[in-house]
Amino acid sequence: MEIIPVTPRGYCKGVVRAINLAKKTALEYPNEMIFMLGMIVHNKYVVEACELLGIQCVEEKGKTRLELLDKIHSGVVIFTAHGISDEVYQKAIEKGLIVVNASCDDVTKTQIIVKEYLEKDYEVLYIGKKFHPEAEAVIAISDHVHFIESKDDINQLPDYPQVMVTNQTTMSIKEIYSIIEACKAKYKHIVILDEICNATRIRQEAIEKLTDTDCLFVVGDPKSNNSNKLKEIALLNGIPHVYLIETSNDIQKNWLEGCDRIAITSGASTPTYLTNQVIEVLKHYSESNELLHLDIDMNHLLD
Repeated sequence: MEIIPVTPRGYCKGVVRAINLAKKTALEYPNEMIFMLGMIVHNKYVVEACELLGIQCVEEKGKTRLELLDKIHSGVVIFTAHGISDEVYQKAIEKGLIVVNASCDDVTKTQIIVKEYLEKDYEVLYIGKKFHPEAEAVIAISDHVHFIESKDDINQLPDYPQVMVTNQTTMSIKEIYSIIEACKAKYKHIVILDEICNATRIRQEAIEKLTDTDCLFVVGDPKSNNSNKLKEIALLNGIPHVYLIETSNDIQKNWLEGCDRIAITSGASTPTYLTNQVIEVLKHYSESNELLHLDIDMNHLLD
């Protein structure tokens, strides 16, 4: 059995920055209550590790960042890597909170681009995932930003004189391509700005280059959009068995039966420590036909 660790994998620069800011904040404000507005990155183990530092995650399904902010009355608030709207930022200041902005630079760049085109009287079509915090922050910028999740959404829009199309940074390249083509077919005066971040793009391209692979494990949180997209791309690429797992202990022995080439990748918000455990377990299995059960040392999750 051949074990193939796919490169690149693990934390992207935006996640590294967010985690480092969280650790720095915990050190700088030992006497303050510290909150993160939603999951700092979409990985529950990273969130749990932050909670051990005294950082409380404020999250509730179906609640916007603006609504979640109502639950924080004092102390420090950390805005997550997914970006934040101006409205939420201003509300936090008005509440007298100490603000730490861990927004990814690529996400912030997309917001700046959207604002620039709005100033030029463009209508902005934003391709994203419904209820994702990154999309939420962009849609909140203006009523002239229109959320697009599928080609059907384009058909509901009027014939605007000038349109700019952009997207959530963690989308699938193939997924947005068909939507962009539909936008181009409808609008004559259109500007296309593909904002899939480089970390997402190169991870997706690495999966597309896999050949003769029987099985792929994507290590990531079910809430991680970029991890889910890696799984989708692998299936579209013809890999017969693809599993999204959170840790090595999710692996089931029957998944490995008849597999000669097994690849491992991970989402951009997945700790390298967890991915390395998956590689270790699979290598051990290839030599012994037995699965290891590994404990998770929380001290290594923010490395």
